[in-house]
Amino acid sequence: MRPLGARRARLVTAAASALALLLAGCAGGSDSDDDGKITLQFQSLAWQKESVDANKALVEEWNATHSDVKVEYVQGSWDSVHDQLLTSFEGGEAPDIIHDASDDLADFAYGGYLADLGELLPDRLKSDIPERSWETTTFGGKVYGVPFLQEPRVLIANAKWLKKSGVRIPTPEKPWSWAEFRDVTKELGDGEDGKYGVAWPLKEPVSATLNLSLSAGGRMFHRGADGKVDVRFGEADEIMPRTVHDQVNNDNSASGTTLGMGGSDTLPGFFGGKYAMVPLGFSYRQQIAQQAPKGFDWQVLPAPAGSEGLAQGVSPQTLSVSEDSPHKKAAAEFIDFFLQPQNMVKLARGDWMLPTGEKALKDPALHTEKNDWAVGTALAEDLRSAPAQSVRGYPEWKDKVATPAFQEYYSGAIGLDELRKRLVKDGNLVLARYQR
Repeated sequence: MRPLGARRARLVTAAASALALLLAGCAGGSDSDDDGKITLQFQSLAWQKESVDANKALVEEWNATHSDVKVEYVQGSWDSVHDQLLTSFEGGEAPDIIHDASDDLADFAYGGYLADLGELLPDRLKSDIPERSWETTTFGGKVYGVPFLQEPRVLIANAKWLKKSGVRIPTPEKPWSWAEFRDVTKELGDGEDGKYGVAWPLKEPVSATLNLSLSAGGRMFHRGADGKVDVRFGEADEIMPRTVHDQVNNDNSASGTTLGMGGSDTLPGFFGGKYAMVPLGFSYRQQIAQQAPKGFDWQVLPAPAGSEGLAQGVSPQTLSVSEDSPHKKAAAEFIDFFLQPQNMVKLARGDWMLPTGEKALKDPALHTEKNDWAVGTALAEDLRSAPAQSVRGYPEWKDKVATPAFQEYYSGAIGLDELRKRLVKDGNLVLARYQR
């Protein structure tokens, strides 16, 4: 599970990924020169040109104003970051400052590889980022990363199609309910002439299902008084997946062929008028703005809401410090500089995501109608920690149990009862091995 925009980094060539792995693998953490000057290594996972440029510019600005502590920019890759970091941690060669995602931190935190940042970060930074975001990087009462970029899922819609249909256009103040969303997609297209109301790109279905289900009150993972987690699949957990299943298998308002696609794979059909809407990460706006045919009118709509309103799970991008770094204070000072409000805005705009910092979120550049920045920013206060954030064994549960189960359910190969049985019975057997 990775930030949605960053997931498209898989388009990077194998050679480039191998080079990034080699560069990072050769990193040996911070160095101190004979004159006492410090060099910190900062491994960034930025990959879009705007984002890489913003990251490098901030490193250069730091280096120009800090003669005793220099920062070396090291390019990493989302494709290989988990295994690469694990290897570098075990080999004692981890970079000082680590860019990652909050859902990748739990094993590193519990393994003792990351520094507790609780006493290292300034009050300015701790108070600027809301508690709901800090929850994504807090394990066992300790803070192992600074969450700084987040990405809600939204509906990207063909504006002309929606306007012509006469359906009610949802807003963050008055979104569609899940039931209304299903009815709207039936009105927009039922597969006749190859046109559908919605295309669900669910090649990786688990993250989308868990995070969007929060709006309906679904959580699936429940932690008991003993600290152990078990899987349950109740009525609230059913709402989002049942909506998708029925759109595909009962209403024919969703194309079954897109279930095995990634988000980018659906864009040609979207531009070609096959789908009225596509649920995507907020950062996909960049790709759409760059690739949409001339005259193609698109707009951002909030995801459907449920009993918990527009609540949605996210796994923010994070900055952490290696436990082995001998210069943790200096690393934390760089993070503080890097995440000053004006810098957080630059990073957010570079990645087409939202900053977590409340001061940065107020910046006028993130409230423009152009490219619908304002719609996304209006969703920020409803973003919550992804349900699986701190669950040990989640990766195995996701890969071996949940992914095939949801894929089969969405395609119509199995029913809701079988889905529940697999997620709960088989899932709890997996989690139990991690909680002995």
